[in-house]
Amino acid sequence: MLTTLKTVYTDTCAADLAWTLGREPLPALATLELELSDARMELRLLGASHQVILEEEQGTCSETVACIPGSSTPLPLGVSKRLGEWEYEFAARVETLSRGQFAGRAQELLALVADHPRGLAGVFPGSPHAFTAMLAQRHDGAVQWRTWHAYPQDGQLVATRTRVGVRMPAVL
Repeated sequence: MLTTLKTVYTDTCAADLAWTLGREPLPALATLELELSDARMELRLLGASHQVILEEEQGTCSETVACIPGSSTPLPLGVSKRLGEWEYEFAARVETLSRGQFAGRAQELLALVADHPRGLAGVFPGSPHAFTAMLAQRHDGAVQWRTWHAYPQDGQLVATRTRVGVRMPAVL
């Protein structure tokens, strides 16, 4: 699903993104509710980026990656944590692209997500290449999602990848 977000585009940058787990739902500009086998998930586009809320029998996981004033947890390159019965893995990278590369990559990502049944993308008014996009799937017993946050003024694209799955017992 592709939507134009009804908000003012704020000139933020990749360095302003912060990552947190366990936040309550924040006000969203667009949402997509999904059922992935026995998991219920909500993809949420915020004015400041994204939030994913995952609910399964094992519990709830809430991931927020956003420009939140006063947040003290910058965007990490990687995180691996135990969340109750789950293993949570998060990775992020920032790409800096030329203007032409950025425009092409933006069009490619928006096309990928726009018509995908488990995809949500929001374009900010004022720039066709300022967007946040999300794509979810269930694979090998885990729920996974990818996100992209575009900052055309700097030619930066932030890509994240998250995997949440039931903890596997140690093999001796």
